[in-house]
Amino acid sequence: MAFHKVSPSSHSVTIPHVKVNHIHRTSYHFQPKQNWINDPNAPMYYKGFYHFFCQYNPKGAIWGNIVWAHSVSRDMINWMSLKPAIVPSRWFDKYGCWSGSATILPGDRPVILYTGVINEKPDPGYQVQNYAIPANYSDPYLEKWIKPNDNPILKPTKEINVSSFRDPSTAWFNNGYWKMLIGSRHYDRGIAYLYRSRDFVKWTRVEHPFHDKPGTGMWECPDFYPVSSPGRKNGLDTSMLHEDAKYVFKVSLDETRNEYYTIGEYDMANDRYLPYNTSIDGWAGLPYDYGNFYASKTFFDPVKKRRILWGWANESSTEDEDIAKGWAGIQLIPRMIWLDPKGKQLLQWPIQELETLRNHKMKLRNVKLNKGDIIKVEGITGAQADVVVRFTFASLSKAEEYNRNWDDKFPPQDLAKDICGIKGATVQGGLGPFGILTLASKNLEEYTPVFFRVFKTRDHERYKVLMCSDATLSSNNKDEYKPSFGGFVGVNLTDHRKLRLRSLIDHSVVESFGEGGKTVITSRVYPKMAVAGDAHLFLFNNGSETVTVERLKAWSMKASAMN
Repeated sequence: MAFHKVSPSSHSVTIPHVKVNHIHRTSYHFQPKQNWINDPNAPMYYKGFYHFFCQYNPKGAIWGNIVWAHSVSRDMINWMSLKPAIVPSRWFDKYGCWSGSATILPGDRPVILYTGVINEKPDPGYQVQNYAIPANYSDPYLEKWIKPNDNPILKPTKEINVSSFRDPSTAWFNNGYWKMLIGSRHYDRGIAYLYRSRDFVKWTRVEHPFHDKPGTGMWECPDFYPVSSPGRKNGLDTSMLHEDAKYVFKVSLDETRNEYYTIGEYDMANDRYLPYNTSIDGWAGLPYDYGNFYASKTFFDPVKKRRILWGWANESSTEDEDIAKGWAGIQLIPRMIWLDPKGKQLLQWPIQELETLRNHKMKLRNVKLNKGDIIKVEGITGAQADVVVRFTFASLSKAEEYNRNWDDKFPPQDLAKDICGIKGATVQGGLGPFGILTLASKNLEEYTPVFFRVFKTRDHERYKVLMCSDATLSSNNKDEYKPSFGGFVGVNLTDHRKLRLRSLIDHSVVESFGEGGKTVITSRVYPKMAVAGDAHLFLFNNGSETVTVERLKAWSMKASAMN
């Protein structure tokens, strides 16, 4: 499901009206009442409201006719939709208003930067950069936006690929200039170009790239922001100078449909980003999410002093199925992100406001899971739940040997995913697999397991913890894309023999957070039997080492407001 998947006449395609199918629609994730959505754009806070924009097709459930949908919220959970903020209307965005970002200028003046498409050729379109400003700064809803006549503010110069020049970032200010990034490529080299301006209208490209990397392909949706010192949860405003801060640079990979980020330093004098050697800079770099997650965007929340991450999860169903059900794409629950205590990766956690939707609650304590045990979790709505569980185990001695041949057999960016594919929940092990079976039918004809498996390494003193979310058995529908996703969890088990898991289950999506948000995996699934009241939740262990559910808390979730 490509971000810019171009079908014949896709820029103006209209899908016949169909009755929306609600079987797999989410209840507490952001999605419009019908039609297609993709990239989150320009989230921001303004005059008492969180504003959220995203790419939207008002005419159908496939990509095309792209406008900027606009919604507002007091809490980022319950939303009120407004009319689209930006639609193709001028020569500089005639064929599409693509992704961009928001920046709050001094005096509390928001401005949107976005990519406009001025010609359908070359595929996926000839791209320029535009800006839009509110018609009325006193309007807290920002319902009307103006595109000034001096657009476009940037056109690709002769050395830039005109069809690979998009997605302006949130701007920041230092050394007397505003700075922004635009994603691009030169052959297989991913590039983030840096532009600077004194007035936010006339922009000049810096001669050298802000950052680039050969072999990574087109960089979409670049994001750059400071983070507080390791372990501190407070966020930092992108537009402010932070000389002692560490910085995060993220790109979305057009070629693989994955993302990765690095942590590094910002050379302010030379306007270059320098990743630390502790970060892998390439396809095998750290992703926010090892599953169905793309085109992410962060923003600084000035109210609660935190950095918030938005990400889009596309469908794993076929295009024909999307058209039949009348909708495609959801936004995942906003996540708070911060640097972990060791400073080597980010931690992620659903925003606290989500907990206002928790309803019926049930608890379990000290439940032993022997090899082959499957225990149903009673008392909650299996299709719409928030589950938090802590597993413990007495010994590491039964952990399987890690097969070092896997390191040569599988590409590094797919290593964990591919191991999950051959070591699924049905494959017996030593310490694991153990975890939960989500969206499961009564007799387990369908289920999506989220689980851990522990391996011991060659020196027998270090352990690898694998976390998997496996959609292989999620549906009896043979037409669905049902991948197994996986990631390793950076945790030391020798001192604390515990693993924690939280899963947000919402009809066709399972968002899972391992060990406090160190590893996050999202799966999109479409069961035929395990739907609505016929969806169940189970605990399981298929390893020879007994595992104890030290504590489980689970809540049925109320639906959020999407007006």
